Amino acid sequence: MKKIALIYWPKGGNVESVADKIIKCLPGTEIIKVSLDHIDSKSLTESDFWIVGGSTVGAHIWQDADDSNKWMSFFKLLDQFEMSKKTVAFFGLGDQILYPYHFVNGLGILQEEFENRNAKIVGQWPVTGYEFKDSDGMKDGRFYGLALDQDQQEEQTDKRIDGWLEIIKKEIGK
Repeated sequence: MKKIALIYWPKGGNVESVADKIIKCLPGTEIIKVSLDHIDSKSLTESDFWIVGGSTVGAHIWQDADDSNKWMSFFKLLDQFEMSKKTVAFFGLGDQILYPYHFVNGLGILQEEFENRNAKIVGQWPVTGYEFKDSDGMKDGRFYGLALDQDQQEEQTDKRIDGWLEIIKKEIGK
């Protein structure tokens, strides 16, 4: 079984709560949970498989390229790795009712950043069962990773996590 790094931002709130749920659904798996403000090369080097997650709330944070942006710092850190040897899966949170034209857009940013570095990306998720108008986090009827809405469909979260983990378990050797 592969060692997993579960990388997330922001700390606290729904994103970290979902990260904890994912960990609980993988008992017996060696998982390093690390927020972007505590990430280091060692935890990334020691992990064969990465699960990366965040929220789309405050989408300007994803795009602000200054050094205080945790995501931009993380993406720069990725350049130190041979990403073609890494397998990654994404999860993203958003609010499909309040932001129907930008639901889980952060998944699209993750997809682009990791795809540009030639990482193996797994865990695409179907768009059925959601109520949104548009998303940069999808292509051809599938999200680039697990899409969750803790504000409007929290009751679906556990079932969606379980289904998504079934998709990626073959990649992590479980």
